Formats: sequence, structure tokens, C-alpha cells
Amino acid sequence: MAEKEKFVDDSMEYMPQLYSAALRMTRNAQDAEDLVQETYLKAYRAYENFEAGTNLKAWLYRILTNTYINIYRSKQRRPEESELDEVEELYLYRKWGSSQNEMGRSAEEVVLNSLTDTEVKSAIEALPEQFRIAVLLADVEGFSYQEIAEILSVPSGTVMSRIHRGRKLLQKYLHEYAVRQGLVRDDTMTLSANLTEGGS
Repeated sequence: MAEKEKFVDDSMEYMPQLYSAALRMTRNAQDAEDLVQETYLKAYRAYENFEAGTNLKAWLYRILTNTYINIYRSKQRRPEESELDEVEELYLYRKWGSSQNEMGRSAEEVVLNSLTDTEVKSAIEALPEQFRIAVLLADVEGFSYQEIAEILSVPSGTVMSRIHRGRKLLQKYLHEYAVRQGLVRDDTMTLSANLTEGGS
């Protein structure tokens, strides 16, 4: 019983972070609550298998992520691989890289400084599932590639690929948002990209 009580004491501090991650995974408050509840139930039952002294937070995230994949994936649309076929390498940098404003800051800095955390998080939530989870674990939760590989039970190379491709797609989404909000002029940036391509 003492071991189970220790689990409660040690794991409760991570509940807010797990709920935030679950909310970004499911994009639904009720589903996020159910996912966290199921995660804690599974973790509680399996706590005797947890190796003391290892990363409890990563262990909980692994259960959370696996539970999400097993329960909710069938409800979600499969990732659209074709979406990434049209995403150029370093999308924002090609679009904004050679453009400078009157203060000497790059157009990319101007746009990114204009975006709120909410807008960036919304863009992350719009990513296809496998890329959203990888980017979420890396850029929002701060896990290392190796920790993410253990959480997702995939090779480190797969993690790196998903994060790389997810970030490219995220750049594309943020650029399109910036154009819609009038933060950048699409015709000017397209010209800049064309010039960059012509010079490469």
C-alpha cells in the first residue's frame, strides 16, 4: 500500500502538464479529462513495474501517449502524408529570409514576435497527428529526442524525422496565418522566395 501511496504523492504534480498535453492531443476538454483519468488508472495499476529513480514524468507521458493512440486514433483522421509533399524545406526562411524591415529585423522575426502563444499552439494543434505529438513533446513539453523515442516506442531517427517534418508544416501554417492577418504580403514574400531559389 505504501508503494501506491508513493505513486499518488509523486505523480500528482504532473497532472496539469498531462492534461495540457492531452488537450492538445484530443482537442476536446472532455476527451482530455478522460484520457488523463485513464492514464492515471493505468499508471497506478502498473506502478510496481516502474523502475525507481528513472524518469517518472516520461513514463507517465508514455502511458498517456500510448493510451491516446490506442483509444482515440480510430476517431481521428489519419495523417495526410500528401500535405507534406508540397511543403518546401525551411518554408518560413525561404519566404521571409531575405526580407528586412526598416528597423533591420528580418520579416520572420517581425511576424513571430506578432504571434501569441495561443496562435502558435493553435497551429501545433492543426498538425496531423503523428507530427503534432512529436512536436508537442519536443517543443512544448521539452523532452529530448531520446526521451520522445522511449515515450513513443519508435527509433530516435523516426522522432527526428517527425519533428523536422512537423516543424516544416508548422512554418507553413504560420506563414499562411501571417498572410491572412496582413502581417506579411504574400506577393512580396513569394518574390523573395523566387529570388532565393534562383540564387541557389
